[in-house]
Amino acid sequence: MEHISSRLTELKRNIEIIGADPATRYGFTQVPNFVLTNKELSVGAKLAYAMLLKYAWSDDACFPGQQKLAIDMGAGERSIRTYLKELEAAGFLEVEQRGLGQTNLYKLHITLKKGTGK
Repeated sequence: MEHISSRLTELKRNIEIIGADPATRYGFTQVPNFVLTNKELSVGAKLAYAMLLKYAWSDDACFPGQQKLAIDMGAGERSIRTYLKELEAAGFLEVEQRGLGQTNLYKLHITLKKGTGK
């Protein structure tokens, strides 16, 4: 049986990572493929999901304000609210409102429910 590493050296890469040190220093975020390939989600909703994951993994908590999300994504706050509602409707996100002047608590679902294609 052929070892996979011998096959990998034969493959030509069509994406090259240049300057990996900054990437390893600042980390990266893995987004589940079922989110990335969901045809019902807009690109903005997928990016919002990725940003929430980024916050959760790096800070061990996930409660950024919509203004911070908007700044980090380069979007308007109204767009952020739309993206979050998309994620909620798809079952990938639960939002718990904590009170006036406080940020929401976001609960991200990173696994599929059994028997669903989503």
